[in-house]
Amino acid sequence: TSGKLRGKLLYFPRIFGHEAAGIVESVGEGVSNVQVGDHVLPVFTGECGECAHCKSEESNMCALLRIDTIRGVMHSDGKCRFSINGTPINHFVGTSTFSEYTVVHSGCLAKINPQAPMDKVCILSCGISTGLGAALNVAKPKKGSTVAIFGLGAVGLAAAEGARIAGASRIIGVNLNPKRFELAKNFGVTEFVNPKDHDRPVQEVIADMTNGGVDRSIECTGNINFMISAFECVHD
Repeated sequence: TSGKLRGKLLYFPRIFGHEAAGIVESVGEGVSNVQVGDHVLPVFTGECGECAHCKSEESNMCALLRIDTIRGVMHSDGKCRFSINGTPINHFVGTSTFSEYTVVHSGCLAKINPQAPMDKVCILSCGISTGLGAALNVAKPKKGSTVAIFGLGAVGLAAAEGARIAGASRIIGVNLNPKRFELAKNFGVTEFVNPKDHDRPVQEVIADMTNGGVDRSIECTGNINFMISAFECVHD
């Protein structure tokens, strides 16, 4: 069977999942960056280490291993490594972690300390690294700056922690669920805004709170309306 995503065919069956931790059981010919027994995190935005993007300081969107939600086969031979009763089962974003065993390109693995507990470190393979990296590597708030975080899930909380580490003096959390606010204090959030509590756009509320807008904003929900608000709440 197949479905459509963004106008492209998406083939099923497939094994979903992109966040995990595991131990390398075997390696293919030519693999040198990991070996049997290594503790690793699978990552859906891998690095071949050879293309222009991997060698650039401006991007890590590898020409070969960048995220591809459509692709369901391995890069090496265009075939699946999963099957049941002879029926091929497609891969998902190069990781397919909703499985006891998975097969991934060696460029989509990051070695970790074997002492790290897997049931906790697994979240570093996506959620934490996404938010923390967005703050520290992309937004790069300066010490004493103001930052707005839209969405206080795992990614948003990690982004807030990144802003705190960078030295932001005010970190404004924006979320529709007030229950997230108390937890967010543990990750550096100093003030909270619930759009439901206001009768005007949240970006205007934040602009008034910050004398014209924040220095940086990080959108962590994927909601288009929040994306607009995040853009417009930053000062000129």
